[in-house]
Amino acid sequence: MNSTLTNNCNLLKTEALHFQFEEDFMENNIRCIPMVVRFKLDAAGVKLKLSEWSKFSVAERNQLTIQSCNDQNEINSYRKYLFQLVVLHTANEPVNLIVDNNPAWANCNEVNPTLQAKAKEHDWFISISQWRSLSNLQRFALLKLYRPGHENKNFPKAMKEFGLV
Repeated sequence: MNSTLTNNCNLLKTEALHFQFEEDFMENNIRCIPMVVRFKLDAAGVKLKLSEWSKFSVAERNQLTIQSCNDQNEINSYRKYLFQLVVLHTANEPVNLIVDNNPAWANCNEVNPTLQAKAKEHDWFISISQWRSLSNLQRFALLKLYRPGHENKNFPKAMKEFGLV
């Protein structure tokens, strides 16, 4: 993570490899890209398509899941490994993304208003103390799960798993 992202929030140091709400697609081959990998992709500034992910071996998918990505050296290493995999399996370079140095999940002083509106659709409210108690990865996941165009069926599951309802 960029040093600008370090704050009083819980840091992603030791997280589970996947959330319970992701279990339906984890199986033995990690069919879909888990949130922990998506989190690391954002930190590394790389877009990874599901079609590229599906070409990786299970061992390579596991490596991307467990490989540390907590400081700039680890982010650079992660990015290099990911680039090598994409080139090896697709003969194309992955798409670069701009790294957001101030992502909404890192703001522990405000719950994203659109996320709060999504919670309200279910008659829920996320307090600041609840928001602060979540890890970066949990906040990241909630912000990914509520977005339009994303399959929102896991949003309520995540809210329950994270103890917010």
